[in-house]
Amino acid sequence: MANYTTADIKALREKTGAGMLDVKKALDEANGDAEKAIEIIRVKGLKGIAKREGRAASAGLIAAKVVDSGNGQVGVLVEINAETDFVAKNQKFLDYAEQVLTAALDSGATDAEALAEVEVDGSTVKELTDGMQAVIGEKIVVRRVGRLEADKIELYLHRTNPDLPAQVGVLVGTDAKAAEVAHDVAMHIAAYSPAYATREDVPAEVVDKERAIAEETTRAEGKPEKAIPKIVEGRLNGFFKENVLVDQAFAKDPKTTVGKVVEATGGELTGFVRFRVGA
Repeated sequence: MANYTTADIKALREKTGAGMLDVKKALDEANGDAEKAIEIIRVKGLKGIAKREGRAASAGLIAAKVVDSGNGQVGVLVEINAETDFVAKNQKFLDYAEQVLTAALDSGATDAEALAEVEVDGSTVKELTDGMQAVIGEKIVVRRVGRLEADKIELYLHRTNPDLPAQVGVLVGTDAKAAEVAHDVAMHIAAYSPAYATREDVPAEVVDKERAIAEETTRAEGKPEKAIPKIVEGRLNGFFKENVLVDQAFAKDPKTTVGKVVEATGGELTGFVRFRVGA
C-alpha cells in the first residue's frame, strides 16, 4: 500500500489543481513522495498539451488593471481562455491570470505574441501557460491584450454569470472633464459593443463596402434613380449609428447620443477597448 493519506491527496490537489484520480496515480507511482508526485503530474500534463491543441477554449475570463503613469493613466485588458467555466473560476487559474496581467502591464506588451515572450519569475508567459495546462489538464490560451493610455482611464468589468469571473471588460480613455461620464459610457460600451469610437476611425474600405451594399440593396428594391444617392447615405448613416460609439443612442437616455453626452462635459473621449470572452 502506498505511503500517503487522504490529507496528502487533498493537499496535493490544492497545490496542483489536478483531479483526484491523477493525484492518486501520481502518489502511487511516487510511493507517497509529494514532491516527486508533483513532477509526475507536470510531466504527464505537459505531454498532453499537444493533444489539447485542437480543442476549443471558449470559456475563461477578462483580467484588467489601471495604473497611474507619468502622462496620466494606463489600462490593460487581457483575455485568457480555458475550455470550461469550472477551470475559469479555479483559484490557481485566477492566480495565473493575475501573473499574466502583471506581465502585460509591466512589459508594455500590446499583443498576445509579444506577451508570450515576457519573463515572469524566470520563465516566459508561454512557459507559465504550458505549466498551467499541465496541472489543470485543459487547453489554456492567452488570446489577446488591449492597452490604452489617456489622461483618465475608466475600467468596467461585467460578470455575465455571478459565479464566474468577469466575461466582459471595457477601458475608456478621456480627458479630465469627460471623466465624469466615463463610467456610464463604459457600461454603455459593454452593453452595445460599438466597433469604432468615431466615424473617422472606420476604415475607408469598410465604408466603401457598406455604401456598395446599400446601393445594391436600394437598386434591387426598385427605387427611383434620383432617390438612390439620398437613400444610400441614409442607410450608411444607419450603419454609423449602429457601429460608431459617438453616434449610438446613449443607453441611459436614448433620446441623445453618446457623443452629445461627452460633448456636454466640455471634454473629450480619446479611445476605448472592449473585450468579451470568446467573442
